Amino acid sequence: MNSVMLAAVAGLGQQDEANALIRLRDRLASRGVNAELRDNNSALMVHRPEPGLPMWVFVGYGGAYYSWQNAERRHPVDDVEGAADVLAECVAK
Repeated sequence: MNSVMLAAVAGLGQQDEANALIRLRDRLASRGVNAELRDNNSALMVHRPEPGLPMWVFVGYGGAYYSWQNAERRHPVDDVEGAADVLAECVAK
C-alpha cells in the first residue's frame, strides 16, 4: 500500500473512533453526565459531579474498546449503552 492509501486508511480509523466517542458522549448526556470531546475528537473528558479530576476516555485496542483509568478499565465499543452506564457509575463515586 502506498503512503497516500495508508494515510486514508488511518484517517478512516480515526473517524470511526471519533464517532464512537460522539455516541458515548451523547449517551452520557442523556444520563446527566457532562462530557466533552477533546484533542480533535480523539478523547472524551468526562466530568465528575463533585470537584475532582475528570476521567479521560479513549477508543483503543484497534477500535474495539472504550478505555479509561490508564486502560485498566474497558468496555466494548459496540455496547455504548453499557459503557455509558459503567462510566456514569464510575464518575459518581
